Parts: sequence; structure tokens; C-alpha cells
Amino acid sequence: MTDALELAYWIVAGLLALFYLYGGGVKVVKSRDALRPMMAWVDSTPMPAVRAIGVIEVLGAIGLILPPLTGIAPWLALAAAVGFVILQIGATAVHLKLGDRRIALNITLLLTAAATAWLATTWL
Repeated sequence: MTDALELAYWIVAGLLALFYLYGGGVKVVKSRDALRPMMAWVDSTPMPAVRAIGVIEVLGAIGLILPPLTGIAPWLALAAAVGFVILQIGATAVHLKLGDRRIALNITLLLTAAATAWLATTWL
């Protein structure tokens, strides 16, 4: 991997990981009432599913950073990035199904995850 691609990976993956550590963490620990102002979709989703999504997001964030950092199973970074692409496709679909057209963040996260996946292929 070239130094420029490696730097790009760490910047993009680091920002994506920070976002999902926060977003996933709040889904794991906050109540439905506390989440509602940030995430209206929680009203139509069972809380165990919201918690599971949060855990998946936190684990995915860890997967973006630890494997390439340690050199142990670095392919997991690619799997995590692809998982986030799939997650955002589903999230966008849920927003649109609920009549919420504010999907700019979802599209941004999808594109960022796709870029991270592409950059992660340089670790393989």
C-alpha cells in the first residue's frame, strides 16, 4: 500500500469508526425516549433490535480499526466497511418507508463506507 492510500484509509476509517462508536453506543445505552429526538425510527422498531443495531455498529467500528492496526485478520476491516454499506442501504430504505426524506446523512455514510471498503482492499 502506498503511504497516501494508507493515510487516506486511516482518515476515512477513523472518522467512520468514531461516528459508529458514538451512534452505536447511544443505541445501546439510551432509552427509547432519549433516542426519539435523534432517531424517529425507534418508535417503529423493537428496542431489542435497536440495541442489536447499536452493538453491530460498535463492533463494526472496532473492526475498521483493530485488524489493520494489529495486522491480525486485516480482511475484517473490509468486512466491516461492506457491512456498513449494507447497513446504510437498509437504513435509507427504512427512512424512505417511514416517509422521512432526510437521507443525506445516510447517503454520506454509505459513500464513506464504500470508500473505506475500497481503501481496505489495499490491506489484503
